[in-house]
Amino acid sequence: MTRPLALVVLAAGQGKRLAVRDDSPPKVLVPCLGVPLLEHVRRAVEPLQAAETVVVTGHRRDLVDAWLAEAWPAARPVLQAEQLGTGHALRLGLEALPAFAGDVLVVYGDVPQAESADLQRLVARHHEAGADATVLTGVLPDAGALGRIVRGAGGRFETIVEARDATDRPDVLAIREFNTGIYAFRVEALRPALVNLSRANAQGEEYATDAIGRIREGGGVVETTTVADGAAWQGVNDLADLAAATSAIRRRVATAHLKAGVDIVDPDTTVIEMDVTIAAGARILPFTHVERGCSIGAGCTVGPFARLRGKSVLEPGAEIGNFVETKAALLHAGAKAKHLTYLGDVEVGAKANVGCGTITANYDGVRKHRTVIGPAARIGSGTVLVAPVSVGEGAVTGAGAVVPAGRDVAPGTTVVGVPARVLAPRDEETTS
Repeated sequence: MTRPLALVVLAAGQGKRLAVRDDSPPKVLVPCLGVPLLEHVRRAVEPLQAAETVVVTGHRRDLVDAWLAEAWPAARPVLQAEQLGTGHALRLGLEALPAFAGDVLVVYGDVPQAESADLQRLVARHHEAGADATVLTGVLPDAGALGRIVRGAGGRFETIVEARDATDRPDVLAIREFNTGIYAFRVEALRPALVNLSRANAQGEEYATDAIGRIREGGGVVETTTVADGAAWQGVNDLADLAAATSAIRRRVATAHLKAGVDIVDPDTTVIEMDVTIAAGARILPFTHVERGCSIGAGCTVGPFARLRGKSVLEPGAEIGNFVETKAALLHAGAKAKHLTYLGDVEVGAKANVGCGTITANYDGVRKHRTVIGPAARIGSGTVLVAPVSVGEGAVTGAGAVVPAGRDVAPGTTVVGVPARVLAPRDEETTS
């Protein structure tokens, strides 16, 4: 019978090498393709259906706790006031689960590339081996600053040596197999192994790896399982790591859309964030950025050099062209904006055409306002629509027109000039 599973997420770090501004978020809330690092981890662990979830917080814990309350309410925050190492954090996490009996999965909050399949394989290996501790390992050509997996006779796990504690041991630093820091433990073996951990090491911290050493030295069973993609489990410690993780996840997301029938012409120059809906048959051209929460219908074309910001919706057959930006925009079926245009807080009717250089001036310095462009309307090049304003069905604006706020354009009329005025029919001009 499968033992209950508790999840302990280590998320207390400051992320000094990621804090590029004074108001930078705590490490685990740094965004990666539209969602925080910790959200990627939450999605990876969700299929494991843990009975208990504890998230160890620390730096700017108010922000992390608030995020947890909204995005991961099943997770219980536990404060690590002083960041004294992974062993210390893990001990605090277990103290929040005093009556729990079962297995504990330990993960970090800064591994956005985390794959559910790897975690499931780790837990399965842990159960099959009847292990007291199981370590998820990876292999890289150069494991750099990561802890090394030292094996003895017959390839059996022997110990984990941190790179900082092996500066005088080139034989250890030459090892390519590294510790991802992801573990499964039998809680009965883990609790006593975390008591009075030493801080006599290069970082002056309590290492969770020392608990594994204690379990092994006490006759416990320690097993390992190795992931196929070691780079996915390095974690994000600096901006280079963040860029690498973003690139890898971006490629993963693009591949999923391609397999679903979306024509992404050049995935290497296209950014599609998390939680974007794209129907089969849509075409995404190079150098396009589609932000989280956007929706693109079948038969749509987007790009090149386009940016769709959050909550933009393109209904089937709509087209967004080069150097067009949308924000909270709804384009109905067949609507087009092909060149050099900003569409913010706008609804564009079916088969309307928005000419080159059009701007919806949606912000008055205090509040955002909405623009409505009716079906089959034609917006001339260089038009400025000052919200709130509407352009009726079949109406036309001349090139360079400025339509002031509240000066709605009636259906079927043509307006020109600055400020825009109704262009009288030619026969009326002749008789006047």
